Amino acid sequence: MNLEPLLKHVEPTGGLPPVETWHPERVGEMDLEIAADGRWFHEGGEMTRPALVRLLSTLLRREADGHYYLVTPAEKQRIRVVDRPFLIVDAERDGDGDWWLTTNAGDRLRLDAARSLTPSATPEGEEIPEVPVRLGLTARLGRNVYYRLVEEAEQRPGRPGWVELGLFSGDTWQPLGSVPAEAL
Repeated sequence: MNLEPLLKHVEPTGGLPPVETWHPERVGEMDLEIAADGRWFHEGGEMTRPALVRLLSTLLRREADGHYYLVTPAEKQRIRVVDRPFLIVDAERDGDGDWWLTTNAGDRLRLDAARSLTPSATPEGEEIPEVPVRLGLTARLGRNVYYRLVEEAEQRPGRPGWVELGLFSGDTWQPLGSVPAEAL
């Protein structure tokens, strides 16, 4: 997979290549795995160059078959994703009170109705929210970001005997999870 011609689409403008329009005939499988903690591994070795991870992240999409692919105009390579392809590594509130999230690959997302938190199970069975990024790709809240948002959370009644935790951003309730009322 020759990535050099694609660099111009990503750096320095930060734009994204039009992977949703690419439908190459050549399809294969690459020994690349995105671990649950957001680290990328190629042939068993960790990829430590942030610029390379960023580039590859812009070529990633999830297809209707549920698999993840790195896509160029010439080829499509299936990769393995243990949990979610991205990890939210930072969260900040702007002057309007909206929350902005940053992924480990450098994407910056505003929580709103289109990008809303959804609690879902991790591979270990914990309920931790995820958020849509693009092209069927989602990001899981990193543990430190999750706890930071829980500290800022509001409470509202949930199902009987439970309290729902969440926050408002983009005029939309962003659920972080539920806890038994007696735990509070």
